[in-house]
Amino acid sequence: MGICPCSKICLSELFLLHNQVNCHLFSRRACYSSLSVLLVEDHVFDESPVAQIKLLPEINVRRNCSIVRRKGKLFPLVVRVLKSLNWRVARQIRFSTAVKRYGHLNSLCAFRIMVHVFALAEMRMEVYSLLKDIVCHTRKAEQDLSGLFPFLMDSNYDVEKSSIVLDLLIKVFSGNSMVENAVEVFIQAKKMGIMPDISSCNFLLKCLGEANREDFVRCLFEDLKTSGPNPTVYTYTIMMNFFCQGLNGRDVNIKEATFLLEELMRSGERPTVVTYSIYIRALCKVVSGQSALDFIQDLRLKNQPLNAYCYNPVLHKFCQEGKTEEAMKVLQEMMGYGILPDAYSYSILVDGFCKRGENDKGLNLIEEMELCQLKPSLVTYSSLIYGLCKRGLMDLSLDIFRKLQKLGYKYDLVVYDILIRGFFSHDDMEYAKKLLDEMVNDLCPDAFNFNAMVRWLCKMGHFDKAIGLLNLMLKHCGLADTMTCNFIVDGYCREGNLEEALKLMIYMKDHGIMPNSYTFNIIMKRLCEEGRLEKVWELFPAMLKLNILPGLVHYSTLIDGFAKHSNMKKALMLYERMERLGVPPDTVASTIIINMLCQRNETYRAYKLFKELIVKGTNPDKILYTSMIAGFSRTGDMKKACALFNKMSNEGCSPTVVTYTCLIDGFFKLRRLDLASFLVDDMKRNNLTPDVIVYTVLIVGLLRLGKIEKARELVDEVRAGDIISEDATFQMLASSIVNQKLES
Repeated sequence: MGICPCSKICLSELFLLHNQVNCHLFSRRACYSSLSVLLVEDHVFDESPVAQIKLLPEINVRRNCSIVRRKGKLFPLVVRVLKSLNWRVARQIRFSTAVKRYGHLNSLCAFRIMVHVFALAEMRMEVYSLLKDIVCHTRKAEQDLSGLFPFLMDSNYDVEKSSIVLDLLIKVFSGNSMVENAVEVFIQAKKMGIMPDISSCNFLLKCLGEANREDFVRCLFEDLKTSGPNPTVYTYTIMMNFFCQGLNGRDVNIKEATFLLEELMRSGERPTVVTYSIYIRALCKVVSGQSALDFIQDLRLKNQPLNAYCYNPVLHKFCQEGKTEEAMKVLQEMMGYGILPDAYSYSILVDGFCKRGENDKGLNLIEEMELCQLKPSLVTYSSLIYGLCKRGLMDLSLDIFRKLQKLGYKYDLVVYDILIRGFFSHDDMEYAKKLLDEMVNDLCPDAFNFNAMVRWLCKMGHFDKAIGLLNLMLKHCGLADTMTCNFIVDGYCREGNLEEALKLMIYMKDHGIMPNSYTFNIIMKRLCEEGRLEKVWELFPAMLKLNILPGLVHYSTLIDGFAKHSNMKKALMLYERMERLGVPPDTVASTIIINMLCQRNETYRAYKLFKELIVKGTNPDKILYTSMIAGFSRTGDMKKACALFNKMSNEGCSPTVVTYTCLIDGFFKLRRLDLASFLVDDMKRNNLTPDVIVYTVLIVGLLRLGKIEKARELVDEVRAGDIISEDATFQMLASSIVNQKLES
């Protein structure tokens, strides 16, 4: 943003006035009220020498007055602000409006004067608001913001006295998700020799962390340590929180957090209770609750500050692990050291005990809370109600629910959801419907709440109840949608009740709920499992009528169905049709076809398809590689099988136990015991444990080679180890070997 000479109007006078005021020991506000009267005169905005004003020393300032006079209506407003420091006067015009009326440069000049006036009066909120107004308009207008800071901090002035502008500009940029601009201001200020306040640097650091800009976070923190301003305990706490939170896909970096804590202690700064609580929470997440408790006990011996926030993560961790008794001991330890638990401490314990079915202890803790004058939250009572519902104590849970209503608690959807599920699961449909009516009338449930209940009922196998809830959703608020119905369709299909699933599809259409691609795929899968493949073809026209184009998932499902029912001809026909219809087969569909070809000993045809996939840009996965290796091993072409095995390993696709099993079986068929034994050892070197199938292949191979003693040793090894040996083939082989031993 280019700044012309006219932009330096009046700020020199303003700072000189401020210096003069300081010499005469006037208060800022009094001085602005009296001395700003001088600026009301017209000569302030013309080219007359400033020396005519007796209070000011002589100074030569080059100005272009034409711009000011051309848009003179804006500056009387500025003068009124200078005179009165009245925020209402300053807000009579927004920066965007000023730009439309008077132009960008004139508006920027005027607002700059007001920014510095309020800054010198230490009216921070006003400065922040003005700067935000300028910044947001400039960003919206897609103008360059890089020159804004140098313009505001004109080098002709004593910039240190207006450092408040720097600090608040950093906060404006940071608080409005413009962290890179804030970093640029920080760098520009350092180059100009201005030191930002540590509070604005901390705010920038915090916003950078929230934006997940680890590169900037690290660089800014290192810059603060090397060139100032010196980091405070709050700076270190922000850094620790960044590494301990584990947000935005990052793991908790406990090593970095520990290093920062140790560095903080060496710096002479005293960690706060917030610093410790952040670190303790991270210890609970990635190490253990006991490690966090040990750390707390060490802090207590060193007389470091502790409160309930430090102990709560430990309580939560122990309860999460089902160690409620250990959690109670921690609570007693807190109280023994004079640290009073808060409502959250008790809520954690109530939830822990109620989830374990120890509702009496949960109820006792709530009574203890009331004795300590801590009001249990709705969350606390929700945990108790959940525990009672789980044990089937519906009357008691309902009594507590009604009691809370009388005490003035405002229910949320969670409490209703717990109770409704409880009554549904205990076959009290009548009261479940009553509560559902009540919930719909009192609150505004969304599809998510209903869908959660429908999904839960389907998971429990209560399909009639799920349909009942679906009807209620349609009756009360019309919230039933395709996703809701899909839960029930999927549940019916998993239970093998295809006819009911098809009836529900008709029901959906009758109620204006259109099936989607996922609905049809659920039905297709079930039809394929039942071998009703011709029926699947009938679904394609139905999909097209609903403007649902059959996609990759539908073709893959049908190809898999044909493969499982050994219908190679139709599977290949469908695979070829996919290409013509512009639906390129994926790895799943290709693997199915390649498996079928290999099982029919058409290995080289499968290999041709495999190579075509690679040419088209498909990266084979371990399943596809294993399919081809199995095919070549079955036909005895171990040279090709080993070449694929090596290619697989070189491309970073780790072989599985199944891959090794195929190769071992292939080498045994060629009577190559040496290579089969090498592969077993290689598998162990790669930390893959041979399973019962591997041992079965080895035993069969050894028996073919007449190595009966070695086969016996393997049987004993399996029986002595942790390998599950209930496999029928293995048991038959083991019995055969034992019988041979007895006969001999």
